Amino acid sequence: MSPLTDPAQTGVMTMPPVKLRVLHLEDNDEDHALVAIHLRRGGINTDIVRVENEAALIEALEQDWDLILSDYNLPGYSGLAALDKVRSMGKLVPFILVSGEIGEDIAVQAMRNGANDYLLKSNLARLAPAALLAIEANRTRIAKQRADLALSRSRQQLRELAQHLQTSIEQERAAIAREIHDDVGGALTAVKFDLAWIARHASSPEIAERVQQALESVGHAHEASQRIMHNLRPAILEQGLVAALQWMSDRFAKRTGLNVAFRTSHEQLQLAPGVPLVAYRFAQEALTNVSKHAQASKVSVDLTQAGGVLSIEVTDNGRGLNAEDLAKARSFGIRGLHERAETVGGWVDISSNPDGTTLILSVPLSGPENGFIDRLLPDLEASALGNEADPDDPTVWGKL
Repeated sequence: MSPLTDPAQTGVMTMPPVKLRVLHLEDNDEDHALVAIHLRRGGINTDIVRVENEAALIEALEQDWDLILSDYNLPGYSGLAALDKVRSMGKLVPFILVSGEIGEDIAVQAMRNGANDYLLKSNLARLAPAALLAIEANRTRIAKQRADLALSRSRQQLRELAQHLQTSIEQERAAIAREIHDDVGGALTAVKFDLAWIARHASSPEIAERVQQALESVGHAHEASQRIMHNLRPAILEQGLVAALQWMSDRFAKRTGLNVAFRTSHEQLQLAPGVPLVAYRFAQEALTNVSKHAQASKVSVDLTQAGGVLSIEVTDNGRGLNAEDLAKARSFGIRGLHERAETVGGWVDISSNPDGTTLILSVPLSGPENGFIDRLLPDLEASALGNEADPDDPTVWGKL
């Protein structure tokens, strides 16, 4: 705003009066006039309109107002009721109670219900400052709400983008796995048959020995191709999450010699395509951490679905995590689990003590926060990114 007077002449810079539209709920003409006078004395140029009852208030709220002032005691009505009406209509206009007398309990209740301030009619000297402060606080609150909404939308867009990228990655991995199975696998199988024919018709022991070495090399290539395909797209997930986790637990117990118990609340689960991917990856990473760090003898994997939430809990009786371990837990591995869980609206919890460690994945299966999952992933196949593979696994793409 530009000054009204020349500061070079007076040495004082004065600002033009603030122009506000004020709605005043008041049944007394003299009190209404007094409020208008104090606003003008405070430098506020007001377009003030008086209403006396609820019907007039509701009609007036169809317009935009910078400030609402309200008496507390009105014939058949009250300032608190007026405040409730204003807030119930979704109006975020600053609201100040101006009353002849108001008790502390009423004042506290009014502030809790959303009033910006309260004043006594016998002391209106701070009415103008209180009005300006309430308007500024209200603008700040609205700006914060808009910023929070924008941040929430941005986070949702990031989750959707992350899930879209994950969808693309999984589809590409599935395509690569099929190509390895069809092209590389077929070629290796043909080479294996040719080498076997040569071995049968070898004219000397030296040739037979070299052919046998070549067959061993082809066998290693077979195993490597199966391991790569398993890492790209474990076929066990096509049989469902329950079967996949049961198989994973059994194979982990066989490989490590640990006592592993798998429990599930459901034999079959109806899940959005993206959820089994996250759940499988979570359990795999949790069991890998147990084998590397926990020094445990027992592990339990619990899969439950209750109250619209899917939960996977991996618990061990190992040495637990100290401060140094927890610092490592926030590195890429666990952070990756958090980020992957967020793509389906879930989260990961870690708890640890000297008696063991528990990792829990929770994924809400319904609700406005993550209802986009089903719409976003209609074509995503239930596959996972695995770090471990078993060349003897009968559930992989097939013997080459």
